Amino acid sequence: MSKLTSAVFTALLGLCSASSAAWADGISGDVGAGLSYQPHDPSGSRYETRPVPYLDLDWGDVSLSTDDGLTWSALNSHGITAGPYINYLAGRTSNGELQGLRNVSDMAEVGGFIQYAPADFWRVYAQLGQAVGGGHSQSGTLGKVGGELGYPLGGEIIGSSGLVAHFTDARQANTFFGVDSNEAAATGFRPYNASGGFQNVTLSQSFAFPLAPHWSLLTSASWVHLVGSAARSSIVKQAGDVNQGQVQTAISYTFD
Repeated sequence: MSKLTSAVFTALLGLCSASSAAWADGISGDVGAGLSYQPHDPSGSRYETRPVPYLDLDWGDVSLSTDDGLTWSALNSHGITAGPYINYLAGRTSNGELQGLRNVSDMAEVGGFIQYAPADFWRVYAQLGQAVGGGHSQSGTLGKVGGELGYPLGGEIIGSSGLVAHFTDARQANTFFGVDSNEAAATGFRPYNASGGFQNVTLSQSFAFPLAPHWSLLTSASWVHLVGSAARSSIVKQAGDVNQGQVQTAISYTFD
């Protein structure tokens, strides 16, 4: 069994075992599917269109969302929730302008979160986790801090604005932004040793439009600005962009 499979299985078993009573509460939330036009990799070397799921489900103290992964609110008191989480971390296929760089395998992100949400329409949160299941020297520490505000716009249309800053340690930063001597010789990118710290700031704007009972059209647009060591990477300077965008649309069904 691979390290990724073992880590995912262990985390899922722990979350499900610790919150087995939550299933009796029933599932509520939204599930759907759509398309995303987004950067191929964190350097923004090119863009591609991908099919994406949309998940925002709750059952008891367990939640599953596209952004935050699978979480268990082990602590839930006066608007403060905290507990473990597991999420999917996309890898990188090094082709096109990135040909000659090492591939990065898909990984799992396992860690803990804390969130303050005294009302349904806004929250502030932080996550700190470890990437597991990657290749040699590809599994580092990463996290994020952010906030989100939702608001009605009339006609049952709901808007949501979010701001989040992502950070990593040096090992995780080098996974996507570092260039060793062998890769430099193969690609023409200057050798670069990335350091830890904040990696990007992302501003997002989303809208939900009602279509029919239980059905909605979801749209979102995000601006990603690379900062710190990530922005100084030779990959970004020679083939990518410090300013990147992403747009998504999906159809979702709401469970009462």
